[in-house]
Amino acid sequence: MIWQMIEDWFRGILTDGILSNLSGLFDSVNTEVGEIATQVGTTPAGWNAGIFNMIRSLSENVIVPIAGVIITFVMCYELIQLVIEKNNLHDLDTWIFFKWIFKTFVAVLLVTNTWNIVMGVFDITQSVVNDSAGVIISDTSIDIATVITDIEAKLDAMSVGGLFGAMVSITLCGAYHESVVYLYHAGGVRAHD
Repeated sequence: MIWQMIEDWFRGILTDGILSNLSGLFDSVNTEVGEIATQVGTTPAGWNAGIFNMIRSLSENVIVPIAGVIITFVMCYELIQLVIEKNNLHDLDTWIFFKWIFKTFVAVLLVTNTWNIVMGVFDITQSVVNDSAGVIISDTSIDIATVITDIEAKLDAMSVGGLFGAMVSITLCGAYHESVVYLYHAGGVRAHD
């Protein structure tokens, strides 16, 4: 009789602890999922302005001039090949020069606007992420009561040893999750990203 009362008391403590830990774990996961949309939707300039400005400067001051030199060589080579191919301008069609001028114009336009094109892609993806953030948060939200409807009945059917094992494993999972979240927000994990 006394042993049964002690076992029921201990079982009640373990069941309440398991339910509390599961609820806290699911609440923490829901919070992190809600923050993911904000993190993914961050613009490159908002993520790290120093690196963003450095990459922009490299693009405008190093990459674009090198690409301009390469385009100059390629387009000059192509023009020379057109002249040679058409028998030193004896068999000349003016549309060849218009075609060459158009190709050169498109190449120069693409190279000079590479940064704007890349940032446009980032803006489009950020818009998609921001538009879908509400759907993601509402569809991935986990409510323990709806996921496991009869959890208390299942826990009551378990032995004290099983309840203790479940309590320890759920507590360790929750502690691991909280430590990873803490390290991430404190800058300990992926601090230089």
